[in-house]
Amino acid sequence: MLTKEELPDCPVTTTVQLIGNKWKLLILRNLLARPWRFNEMLRSIPGISQKVLTDNLRAMEKDGIITRTVYPEVPPRVEYALNELGESMKPIIKAMEEWGQGYQQMAREA
Repeated sequence: MLTKEELPDCPVTTTVQLIGNKWKLLILRNLLARPWRFNEMLRSIPGISQKVLTDNLRAMEKDGIITRTVYPEVPPRVEYALNELGESMKPIIKAMEEWGQGYQQMAREA
């Protein structure tokens, strides 16, 4: 989670800092549906590299948006899921989805 010193003055800037790249938004989109394992998420997001996915998941975990659960199995199973704070972003992602659908519809009719 961001420290007091790291928090921007503007709340919109705070939100953009936490989810403001396309990869984090696509990861959030997936995690809103259910928990995901790393490799299945990697396959579900076209164009993302393993390193970029790893970096974004680590950043989101550090920011307190997702949880990483390691199951003591052989081979080890790791799942990523939204925690309560991450779930609270659902209305933001839903609003973006609805706006995008409206834009797509207008573009199709033009």
